[in-house]
Amino acid sequence: MEATVQIEPAISLTESAANHVKEMVEEQAENAGKFLRVYVEDGGCSGLQYGMVFDEKRTDDSVSDFHGVSVLVDPFSANYLRGTVIDFSDALTGGGFKISNPNARQSCGCGKSFEAGAA
Repeated sequence: MEATVQIEPAISLTESAANHVKEMVEEQAENAGKFLRVYVEDGGCSGLQYGMVFDEKRTDDSVSDFHGVSVLVDPFSANYLRGTVIDFSDALTGGGFKISNPNARQSCGCGKSFEAGAA
């Protein structure tokens, strides 16, 4: 059995976000048995952008559980995501996942990209 890396969570998921992720898994059979991966990559209008995808666990991932949802974060992304809170709103305007990252020096209006402070 593969060991699970458990370090201080880089991120946290609110109960609302976790419930929405569970709904997504129930509605999309291809995601059954997969984890939610939250990551950072180059791109976007501010230099870095957030991403979320259902994925398999990799050996260097940290795994954290929030309200029944297991979340994966790779070591590169963890440097930029420490302290980040992911929430979900189903409001008609401005709804969706909301990422609050204390490490972002500046965020784009789209909410999907940011400029990092010192990582």
